[in-house]
Amino acid sequence: MGNFGDFQFGVYLSSFTGEAPPDLPFSYAGLAERAQQALTPALWDYVAGGAGDEGTQDANVAAFSRYGLTPRMLSGAAQRDLSVTLWGIELPSPLLMAPVGIIGVCTPDGHGDQAAARAAAQTGVPFIGSTLMQDPMEDVIAHSGDTPAFFQLYTPNNRDLAESFVHRAEAAGYRAIVVTLDTWALGYRPRDLAYGTFPQLGGACLANYASDPVFQALLPQGADDTAIAATWAGLFGNPALTWDDLTWLRGLTDLPLVLKGICAAEDVRRARDYGVDGIYCSNHGGRQAGSAPALDFLPAVIEAAGDLPVLFDSGIRSGVDVVKALALGAAAVGIGRPYALSASLGGTEAIVHTLRCLLAEADLTMGLNGYADLATLRTHGAIRVAG
Repeated sequence: MGNFGDFQFGVYLSSFTGEAPPDLPFSYAGLAERAQQALTPALWDYVAGGAGDEGTQDANVAAFSRYGLTPRMLSGAAQRDLSVTLWGIELPSPLLMAPVGIIGVCTPDGHGDQAAARAAAQTGVPFIGSTLMQDPMEDVIAHSGDTPAFFQLYTPNNRDLAESFVHRAEAAGYRAIVVTLDTWALGYRPRDLAYGTFPQLGGACLANYASDPVFQALLPQGADDTAIAATWAGLFGNPALTWDDLTWLRGLTDLPLVLKGICAAEDVRRARDYGVDGIYCSNHGGRQAGSAPALDFLPAVIEAAGDLPVLFDSGIRSGVDVVKALALGAAAVGIGRPYALSASLGGTEAIVHTLRCLLAEADLTMGLNGYADLATLRTHGAIRVAG
């Protein structure tokens, strides 16, 4: 069985035989540069920007420089096993595509959710589909092949609609429900305000709403796109959610229930009491509110989670970042901006390329530092180097 790092050897070998390397970036910096050219200025700022002065977004990235890996030699790490099991689901790697509510319009053809699902099918990296899809959830998962897909829920303030979304996701074959807690209102984003950018108000990425019978019943007769967007705006997000609502959410489905946006150890302990199946440590990539870097929350969250798996995202820009988060104890690591930006460069093909680059760098980072598997990495791998 090969290693993910063999992707790199394949590029070198193809070049040796006269085939040019893929005309796609191999680093995040290159990816961002190319994507900025491909996207409109308003959409570029929407994807690349963050909340407020973007200090939290920048701190998320910088936090990884405060951690390093301890090299361990003569450890027999020529072959690596990066596989993980989440809720009984066996996955070839710990990488996930985090939910991105605008991915649908990032691809040239305007069907980015389907492109990401096809990339999942080709790489084995699960796609967490957002409630805010450009195509209905049933049409999206049809493209994911044998790779599991998860559904992210923005809990609307209409319980019947929330239940409909969950039951549709379950019937369509999604394998877990990921409830985002930190986006019941839009964060303060100066870049978007400068353009007046709010894609959903223009009707983008509302396919799950427009295709839902509960939502349809709320529309005025003969509703057009403007009426759909206006009705959505009155339903999106639920600021009234409290801990007591977890009993209702937990009772909607037998699928694993994961809470996204949990950063405090006290919240982890409370969540466990309500029977959730996983914790997703994230500050929404610094897009929603100013906070400390997400990575700084991770060790305490993992300690409080006990035997619950802890997923992580926010600030991941490289395979080395992935490995550091895993070394700190994350069960799986989500990427957001890297695959959203790559989507603009050619849809599925570009997303697959970016995922393979991240997996190759993560795999080679583990192997060259002497870690053959994730259990050994988590036991001996991470070291605080600054701060």
